[in-house]
Amino acid sequence: MAVLSFELCGKDAASKARAGTLRTDHGTIETPIFMPVGTVGSVKAVSQQQLKEDVNAQIILGNTYHLYLRPGLEVLEAAGGLHKFMGWDRPILTDSGGYQVFSLAGKRKLTEEGALFQSHIDGSRHLFTPESVMDIQRVIGADIIMAFDECPPYPSDYAYAKKSMDLTHRWLDRCFKRLAETPDKYGHTQNLFPIVQGSTYTDLRRASCEYVASKGAVGNAIGGLSVGEPEEMMYEHAAHCCEILPADKPRYLMGVGTPWNILENISLGIDMFDCVMPTRNGRNAMLFTSKGVINIDNKKWEKDFSPLDDGIGSPFSEYYTKAYMRHLVKAKEILALTVASVHNLNFYLWLVKQARAHILAGDFNSWKNEMIPVLKTRL
Repeated sequence: MAVLSFELCGKDAASKARAGTLRTDHGTIETPIFMPVGTVGSVKAVSQQQLKEDVNAQIILGNTYHLYLRPGLEVLEAAGGLHKFMGWDRPILTDSGGYQVFSLAGKRKLTEEGALFQSHIDGSRHLFTPESVMDIQRVIGADIIMAFDECPPYPSDYAYAKKSMDLTHRWLDRCFKRLAETPDKYGHTQNLFPIVQGSTYTDLRRASCEYVASKGAVGNAIGGLSVGEPEEMMYEHAAHCCEILPADKPRYLMGVGTPWNILENISLGIDMFDCVMPTRNGRNAMLFTSKGVINIDNKKWEKDFSPLDDGIGSPFSEYYTKAYMRHLVKAKEILALTVASVHNLNFYLWLVKQARAHILAGDFNSWKNEMIPVLKTRL
């Protein structure tokens, strides 16, 4: 068993972008990286074989809240953890469930002890505390686990944002304490990332970054962005956080985002991203490509027999044509969900791989500035 390690391999001279290597007990991750979201132990409409062979995902996400409710800890522990349960031998990161509890506005109550909430499945009541969330993530067994935090909504007034941040910090101390008291379960090291909060207030973000940095964790996350604030505000706070969080540790911006969001945040010094956008939008007929964004439902694609995308070096995305994909969507064929999801994940992983290559080549910033207008093009 080895604690997660991070090595910087290169930096872009014209921006803060960097390329690195993360090493976990389940494998190596090259950054910058995008992590497909497998909320309940499954990336929607995509098999584990496809994640490996077609997408080549280096790491995926699970979610504490959802896995705790279903299939439940008894099943996960009997299986030997999430890796064995879902048949995935590469790294996994689990979100703590803080964002999901936040999303249950009206069905949850926050106290110093933790968050009391009602299950979205059957209305049953549950209590998440920093201690119980660490225990649950021990049972799940992910390589990277997240601290239990509160994600304040946007907009939040200053008093609420500060109160929320202070609570998140106190909960963080309890997460570290609990983790130190309990051993890893399945023969591999679990690595805790704290989460920066503070809403859209610069002084609170600074205070939270400094508090998180003082913990000396193996990696750090930035939460509470991409929750409805303008893009420029997200970039402003991400940049500010990157100035304070340790440069020798990976930085994870949670829940972001569009392809152009990812490139802009890479240029600010972010290393890790996740978002449901490629799969969720794909299931709704939106395809991201190296030439721009396609609504494959449009009639203009009815007789277009060109590949979904021949610019990303993916045999999968070259195999299916736009006309056939539109037909699948119109016929409400289940295969449409899989093809769109796999293609979009292919594109996202291609994009961060290209970003890494351009960082190492020394021309990332100019490439990024040329690429973003193309990515935003509506075809």
